[in-house]
Amino acid sequence: MTNQAFILLCIVVFGVVGTCHGGSLRKGYYKDTCPDAEEIIKKATEKHVANDPTLPARFLRMHFHDCFVRGCDGSVLLNSTTNNTAEKDAIPNLTLAGFDVIDDLKAEVEKKCPNVVSCADVLALAARDAVSFKFQTPLWEVLTGRRDGRISRISEALANIPSPLSNFTALVRNFTSKGLNVHDLVVLSGGHTIGVGHCNTFSSRLYNYTGRSDQDPSLNPTYASFLKTQCENLSDNTTFVPMDPGSALTFDNNYYVTVKQNKGLFQSDAALLANKGSRKIVDELLDSKKFFTEFAQAMKRMGAIGVVTGNEGEIRKKCFVVN
Repeated sequence: MTNQAFILLCIVVFGVVGTCHGGSLRKGYYKDTCPDAEEIIKKATEKHVANDPTLPARFLRMHFHDCFVRGCDGSVLLNSTTNNTAEKDAIPNLTLAGFDVIDDLKAEVEKKCPNVVSCADVLALAARDAVSFKFQTPLWEVLTGRRDGRISRISEALANIPSPLSNFTALVRNFTSKGLNVHDLVVLSGGHTIGVGHCNTFSSRLYNYTGRSDQDPSLNPTYASFLKTQCENLSDNTTFVPMDPGSALTFDNNYYVTVKQNKGLFQSDAALLANKGSRKIVDELLDSKKFFTEFAQAMKRMGAIGVVTGNEGEIRKKCFVVN
């Protein structure tokens, strides 16, 4: 099937290209054009992660935010221009970090194979390799062949990235629009086992849950008291706390233990207990082996959202600017 025919099929079936999965992605896409590409990215990523253990969480989040806006096309990496404010400058992306490292990884690949490997693929591989670093084995398979999009709009980031303030209904609607289901929602939420959350993304649960200066009754009271010692008011947008207390740098399934204890940091974490079906999935993922298996499959699906392949898009020379 040609890329144009694939896109037409996506539009007919889903109404929008961004929800269609797969395209022409395949294993070892660069084996003829740049056989060392994946190894170059892996080694460079591991070097950076060894010096900065926060990178796995940063790259995982960056990849997620990229895929949820216009598909996994590297659009989150583009800088704003005089005439356009890019996704990168949308409020949900202001706390993203590690763009300079992605630029470095791209430069390493460019030295060996100029104009061959897309920034979208660099980001997808870097997210996997960073999270997998401590395990010394790839945690999920990354199919390659993505091309880079040329459009990045702040309005689309605001409209498409799931909010930490979302309830269950809003989350399901958001994931469904990307061709993902409730199971994917619960499994991918497990990415919150690493990384941090800024106070302004959850402090309304501590100080103004219903607009009456009250606290979210579903939040573990002891945990809420601790959070109030860290985030002392609603306007604090600089302080941050671990999303998975005591395990913020360890990629594991402890997030689900935390959620079950009503210590999910965000409203969107607590929302996983609001539905019988999603609660059941949370319980299933308390099994570590099941979590790793399911996470690998969900990441493969997420990494294929609305990909630009074939003759569409471009291969950017530098990830922060279109050619």
